[in-house]
Amino acid sequence: MPISPQFTSVFSQDWEVNFLQCLPSGHLKHTELCNLMQLTAGAHAELGGMSFTDMQQHDQAWVLSRMRVEVDELPKWRDTVTIKTWILDLQGSRSIRALEMYIGDKKVAGALTYWAVFNTKLRKSEALALPHEHFEKYPDRMPTKESFKKVEVTRESETADERTVLLSDLDIVFHANNVKYLEWCLDAVDFKPLLKQQLKSFDMNYLRELKMGDKITLKKGQQENQTYFTVEKEDKPSFALELNWA
Repeated sequence: MPISPQFTSVFSQDWEVNFLQCLPSGHLKHTELCNLMQLTAGAHAELGGMSFTDMQQHDQAWVLSRMRVEVDELPKWRDTVTIKTWILDLQGSRSIRALEMYIGDKKVAGALTYWAVFNTKLRKSEALALPHEHFEKYPDRMPTKESFKKVEVTRESETADERTVLLSDLDIVFHANNVKYLEWCLDAVDFKPLLKQQLKSFDMNYLRELKMGDKITLKKGQQENQTYFTVEKEDKPSFALELNWA
């Protein structure tokens, strides 16, 4: 698709929070917060001629590698939120994208994301085949207080759950949707602090793709105000998560 006349390097989109996206407290689920951010990133990419459809002409897709989310306040049912996004860096096979969520003029959450170009036929990373010079880059405009990081995967942990990747876990490129990993892990923590909005930030690392029928194990550990997880297949980590509590 051609670059839209409405394309701008900094993009914003409004969303109304519906009840299907909410926790029992009436606040937006953390998984749905991530979904809304990714939908906004996708809309921006589409306006800029880098949508999934555009990339599939070269057998390519963007896949998430790392994401840090910081939450000051969760929106509530019927709130209208504005999500702003821009690119900090894009070169070769990688892109760093910023996202911020607002209620009115108040920023309530921010996320820094690291994306890789993935060849969906060869199942490996490669350089982006599409032009991107029309995207102005903003390397100093950070949406979070801290950058994303490498989550430690060798800490002491115990098995929290075992499951099989099912059809409902898959996305459009036929591997486990990245928000599903977060959902599996949040199902394995005490829900009361989540409802009280005590989860203040989390870091996610996507290490290996998971596909239909894969047998996985969730490993969980705790230290001070931090809960950490790995999702493992055949004793090798595919995903790592670090939750930081107030």
